[in-house]
Amino acid sequence: MLRFRQMKALQKFASVHANVRNHFSSERHLIDRQTYKTRRSAALAEWQNLMA
Repeated sequence: MLRFRQMKALQKFASVHANVRNHFSSERHLIDRQTYKTRRSAALAEWQNLMA
């Protein structure tokens, strides 16, 4: 966080990062491994489509 000279820039970064993290982060402790891997792969594929 030392890279951010202004609080506004830090807030913007944090809000964008939080949205991306929520897209990939699922409640791992509530689901089995296969379901987790399937959802993770789908999220990664969607993210790659958005970035293409």
